[in-house]
Amino acid sequence: MSANKVKITDTTMRDGHQSLLATRMRTEHIIPALERHDEIGFHSLEVWGGATFDTCMRFCGDDPWERLKVIKRHLKKTPTQMLLRAQNVVGYKHYSDDVLDEFIKKSVANGMDIFRIFDALNDLRNMEQSIKTTIAEGGHAQGTVCYAISPVHTVEYYVNMAKELQSMGCHSICLKDMAGIIAPYMVYEIVKGMKDAGIKIPIQIHCHYTSGMASMAYMKAVEAGADIIDCAISTMSNQTSQPAVETMAAAFADTPHDPEINIELCAEMADYWKDVRAEYAEFDVSNKWPDARVLVYQCPGGMMSNFLSQLQQANALDRLPEVFEEMPRVQEDFGWPPLVTPSSQIVGTQAVMNVLAGRYKMCTNEVKQYMRGYYGRPPAPINEEARKQIIKDEQPIGCRPADLIDPELPQAKELAAPIMEKEEDIISVALYPQVAAKFLEERMAKKLKIDVELAKQSTEFYPV
Repeated sequence: MSANKVKITDTTMRDGHQSLLATRMRTEHIIPALERHDEIGFHSLEVWGGATFDTCMRFCGDDPWERLKVIKRHLKKTPTQMLLRAQNVVGYKHYSDDVLDEFIKKSVANGMDIFRIFDALNDLRNMEQSIKTTIAEGGHAQGTVCYAISPVHTVEYYVNMAKELQSMGCHSICLKDMAGIIAPYMVYEIVKGMKDAGIKIPIQIHCHYTSGMASMAYMKAVEAGADIIDCAISTMSNQTSQPAVETMAAAFADTPHDPEINIELCAEMADYWKDVRAEYAEFDVSNKWPDARVLVYQCPGGMMSNFLSQLQQANALDRLPEVFEEMPRVQEDFGWPPLVTPSSQIVGTQAVMNVLAGRYKMCTNEVKQYMRGYYGRPPAPINEEARKQIIKDEQPIGCRPADLIDPELPQAKELAAPIMEKEEDIISVALYPQVAAKFLEERMAKKLKIDVELAKQSTEFYPV
């Protein structure tokens, strides 16, 4: 058994509420917890990125950049961490390099320390620019390997990708199990394989509890030499979130792996998050028990809800078993992409269409772009017969998709000019033109209204 001391990253304020509460948590509920979390002894706090950037503006009425700045002001000891979708930044499509670079620069300037960088297809070309810019800006670049189960996703595949990420200058590696499907002995073999292959940088494990295996996977990963595990405070853990901080800390206590965190303070924060979670009860709809279907069909929870919604609209809920059978066939045709945003939506939607309309008789624009190569290079070759059915005789691109995207910041600056207050607003508009513009307009209208009210109360302008 390895004698490494394991560290814990707390995901409560990002993936915890993204997984359990539809990413609806507002900044006002995060602020009171920060200074206490800072004292617990975490390796880092994952507080930003993923879907939080979008939902801050779309649903919460919060400025994501202000959220990051406020969080950083309250943390004296613990590094901040975010999830960055590589060339997709925090969106669902590829953006130009100037948008990506400026996003990373402003993120570092506003207080981000660790960037967990992943690509939905594990295409290193799509990760290269974000890794390079993060390093240049003084951030911690964590290269991510997305886990999937297929004939091509072998231990050797994961080890080789980790070696490539280390050679690209990454400061650490993350093995990301976004669906909660990694088995304990498999993660042991992967981590051991990475260590045996000469991976010298820290290895972090990210699992969801969806199948009920995540805590067991963490135990075996740490035994194999993993350095860091992702957990959430108990009242925001398990289900589709991460394993509980307190449980894992207690399991490793008084061993060479002891994370030495303040469990008493965790218990205090568990009470706090329990009360906060109750505020979002309308979004708290995830399964209260392990979902065995994810082990059979490798279907993440988000895909399951999409399947049910699409089939219900078509009055075809009885055909769900056919969709489950079709999904791995589509995944194979598409080159075995890991089922993570956005590839999970692309594969899942096409499986539904194939069942309802016939194989590749109807295809979304995203599927066509995927077959044209605009999402990147999948882990295995695409089925050329399927590609021909979908895009006929069109030839796919052979370069990195972002190489074909012109700079996007100039247009975003023009759009943002009438409503912006700071340079970060330009990036928000570049990433989410409609959502950000609406948010910035509402922010300006609210500010103007407040200014008018203050002016009415001022004797300087309205002498009595």
